[in-house]
Amino acid sequence: MIAASLLFAGLLFFQSSQAQGYNTALGIRLSSGSAMVGNSISVKHFINDKTAIEGLFSFGDPLALGVLVEFHKPLSSSGLQAFYGAGGYLAFVKIYNPGHQRYDNDINIGAQGIVGLDYKFPNVPINLSLDWKPELNIVSDINFEPAAIGFTARFTFGK
Repeated sequence: MIAASLLFAGLLFFQSSQAQGYNTALGIRLSSGSAMVGNSISVKHFINDKTAIEGLFSFGDPLALGVLVEFHKPLSSSGLQAFYGAGGYLAFVKIYNPGHQRYDNDINIGAQGIVGLDYKFPNVPINLSLDWKPELNIVSDINFEPAAIGFTARFTFGK
């Protein structure tokens, strides 16, 4: 994760061309910690110049679907934006039921926030982001996961 962060920072400083924005992006988000919506497929779509909706789909255990509304603010470096937002998730966790000798699905519902940096490469349809996405599980088991750091690489479409 540290190597990815250093690579991301290095690319930002050595990039001098004008960056182009994007409308929609599809890629993979890798996450640390034991978040409900951890490693996932990410789809991000801008509904206007400053607001995006991001959908996250984690498969495996837990199987989870998360949605975030994100607000973007351009920074001094072209193509670099800071963003923050919030949303919610629905997750299905496998729990072993010894009485029935089988696995059952435990439904978890929670809230999530996000703060991060987003970079779109100029003339290349690639977007990278680095974020912190804490989660608060509300239904089934009240639990707070503060350690979810994520790195996302996406292909961009539009603009």
